[in-house]
Amino acid sequence: MATAGARIGALLSATSLALTACATPVAGPSGLYATPIGTAPVTANPTPYTDALVCIAQYARQYNLRAPRISVGRISDLTGKEEADGSGRKITQGASLMAMTAFAKAGVPLVERFDTSVSELELKYANNKLITDGPTPGVDGPVDPRRIFSGQVAGSDFYITGGITELNYNIRSSGADALAGDRDADGAKGRFRARVFVMNIAMDIRLVNTRTLEVVDVISYQKQIVGREVGLGLFDFLNGNVFDVSAGTGALEPVQLAVRSLIERAVVEMSANLYGMPGPQSCMSVDPLGGGTTGPTGGFTPAYNNLGTNNATTRAEPDRWNDGRGAGDRAPLRGRY
Repeated sequence: MATAGARIGALLSATSLALTACATPVAGPSGLYATPIGTAPVTANPTPYTDALVCIAQYARQYNLRAPRISVGRISDLTGKEEADGSGRKITQGASLMAMTAFAKAGVPLVERFDTSVSELELKYANNKLITDGPTPGVDGPVDPRRIFSGQVAGSDFYITGGITELNYNIRSSGADALAGDRDADGAKGRFRARVFVMNIAMDIRLVNTRTLEVVDVISYQKQIVGREVGLGLFDFLNGNVFDVSAGTGALEPVQLAVRSLIERAVVEMSANLYGMPGPQSCMSVDPLGGGTTGPTGGFTPAYNNLGTNNATTRAEPDRWNDGRGAGDRAPLRGRY
């Protein structure tokens, strides 16, 4: 008995030492209490419709097409569903931002209307002659204030708005439980458990003519989400010792990624209409990742003529700019040198 107690004490001591090696109340030479775990690089965040969006942008570039300017309004969570513990909403509140990224992937010209606070403040400062675009004030002598011109802000032709309108739990589920073992009280016993459940999410969005407020396009889509769980357990008495071992795995399709997929599918249809694209068959004649300014991460306006080495395709490479993974510029991660 004493030997068993000594072994347990030694095991607890070793465990505590291992834990204290991971976290300590005294900062180390790097100035940190602990080194964060994880080495996964930043990657693109595509959906099954991302390639279609990029294809539309390449199609427009190939045929020199220009879509009307689009602004994105509020795409709100209208389901009213919240976490049971009060930690927040179950559905992302960033659907409008997802729509902006989707239109950028499709190469559609965007004008900002979602957050104009900085522009409005700078316009106020410029109107009071407090802002300059010239040399550094107070260092390079007198400077001219920024001038305000009539018509300097680009207007939108259409804007998109709408909401996430459905979140339905457990619209279908199935499962199985099995228990088997020896009839003897000391015999081995095992349990197997499996569950599958399905839920869905839906949204309704519309495209509105900014000048006339005419609704020119309305789309409603839903997507089902699947989750599964598998567990296995074993209970046994062996040589006077009790063994209770269990293992399991579970997975749930990301709910917020489903929202992004809904938005991207809707934006694919709206963008194809704006460009006058015949349909998916048009993508057979273009390279969907042709190294341009649109890609699975979004779209941008190049500041310099460097698209050969710094384009939308390279932005999606997980090893690019990554310390320890790529050959580009290196910067230490937090706590790593």
